[in-house]
Amino acid sequence: MADHTGTPDHTSVPGQPPTPDYPLDEQLSLSRPDQYRALFEQTRQAIVGLLLERAATTSDLAIALEKPKGTVGHHLKVLEDAGLVRVVRTKRVRALEAKYYGRTARVFIFQKAGEAATVPQQILSTAATEIAEVPADTDLPLNANARYARIPAERAEEWSQRINELIMEFAGEPRGGDVTYGFVAGIYPTSRKRLPEPDHVSGAAPEQLP
Repeated sequence: MADHTGTPDHTSVPGQPPTPDYPLDEQLSLSRPDQYRALFEQTRQAIVGLLLERAATTSDLAIALEKPKGTVGHHLKVLEDAGLVRVVRTKRVRALEAKYYGRTARVFIFQKAGEAATVPQQILSTAATEIAEVPADTDLPLNANARYARIPAERAEEWSQRINELIMEFAGEPRGGDVTYGFVAGIYPTSRKRLPEPDHVSGAAPEQLP
């Protein structure tokens, strides 16, 4: 599975800076327990998501997350020790040197185990909460739907890959506007009832037209 806070680079968009504004690897496969513990925590997930837009200082992140600088600094240290973020540049501000942090990779690849075992459920739960908070009379784009299909697991996996590609395309949109939109999509097994096979209803003969 992949952490889809990652986005493709949009250096080719005229008049706009690249996203993010620092070099980074395209992907990193998580292989250590400390990387899983570091990434799959709510505040640290928010941090790595914000760092896809641009490099940021502890103060920048504290303002965005509305959290104390000490708290954000602790989470950055955990992410840095796990090799998920790094200092990408520094800037002298009066007598102090400001550190700007960035991700080490655009996309983090992980297995659904340990702290990541319930990631799909957490994503859908978070999205449901955010959607419920949107005013019913909003004039901003809002759309949600669900469909069900009884298909082989192989086809479900193909649809899952197509969903991932669409999510990455959405996440790669050039930054602009005043509102951050969410895009949630998922494919998952259910326990919904299904119809019996045609002409195999117990104790019933096939219907015939007169």
